[in-house]
Amino acid sequence: MTNSVYTPETKKVRRSRTDKMLTGVCGGWATYLGIDATVLRIGLVAAVFLSAGIAIPIYVAAAILTPEEDS
Repeated sequence: MTNSVYTPETKKVRRSRTDKMLTGVCGGWATYLGIDATVLRIGLVAAVFLSAGIAIPIYVAAAILTPEEDS
């Protein structure tokens, strides 16, 4: 039997309802990673240009597959 005083909180990726420009993917991932959402947004725009647009379907898939955070 284990009686743990400390129970770690499980972090889950969720789309943000408050910090969003389009769908909240960058806001949710930024919260999960503990960084500013602006950094991810700039990285996403750079990835779109550097990958000749391949990052766009990845973003769309993330928007569809990532659940929205609870209110």
